[in-house]
Amino acid sequence: MRFRFYIVLIILVLVSSCGEYEKLLKSTDFDLKKAKTKEYYDAGQYVKTTELLTQILPRFRATEEAEELNWMNAQSYYGMKDYYMAGSYFKSFIDQFPFGKHAEEANFMAAMCDYNIAPRSELDQENSRNAIEGFNFFMNRFPGSPKIEESRRLVKELEEKLVEKSYLSAKLYYDMKQYKAAVVALNNSLKEYADSKFREEMMFLKLNSLFLYSENSLANKQKERYQSTLDDFYSFMEEFPESQYSKDVNDIFQKTNRYLKAGIPDSGVNNQ
Repeated sequence: MRFRFYIVLIILVLVSSCGEYEKLLKSTDFDLKKAKTKEYYDAGQYVKTTELLTQILPRFRATEEAEELNWMNAQSYYGMKDYYMAGSYFKSFIDQFPFGKHAEEANFMAAMCDYNIAPRSELDQENSRNAIEGFNFFMNRFPGSPKIEESRRLVKELEEKLVEKSYLSAKLYYDMKQYKAAVVALNNSLKEYADSKFREEMMFLKLNSLFLYSENSLANKQKERYQSTLDDFYSFMEEFPESQYSKDVNDIFQKTNRYLKAGIPDSGVNNQ
């Protein structure tokens, strides 16, 4: 019986609370709405906070309270994990209050929003690039911030994601047997990310792509392309003399060298 009483009491409290909030939304007392907004924000009730702010922000746009209200709005969307909206509001906040008391944190949080919506490596990395740009801007503008080390760590993490994206995109051409395109993509990736952790593998894939492209070329094109393969072989061996791909690399060298010495192709496949 007592348990049933408590259940009924809770329901009545919830219904009453909802009723009061609905009345508040319809109220024309903007000072009351502003006060309640702060209460909801402090209690972590971000949905109610943003609903009320939608109504009262225009009313307080040109007042001293505008900065704090806009800050609560951006923070509330971040608290709801709506990073797209939060990012938009943090960037708008920076434009409106570039030297306000929350300017430093707003710049960091804007970058954090892009960081949080950056997808896994194989997908488009526009948000990762935006986050890197945002963190770099933040570090340049606020070099004394306690968040500098965290920003550097996040930039490094994001850059590694870009490296992996570049590697996966280039490797896709190789996996699809589009060797000419693979050579171009791998070469571009190696130039852009010279210190890539995938460097050895990409250099091998490039060498093998050159070899396979030569092997399947028209006869009158093979000599030139096998020569490019041989040049790439020496570059690979200079950088990775003890490579895990040594057996395959040596096999490429033997076949390439045999063709160049004999002046005839190793393969009868001439379809390019």
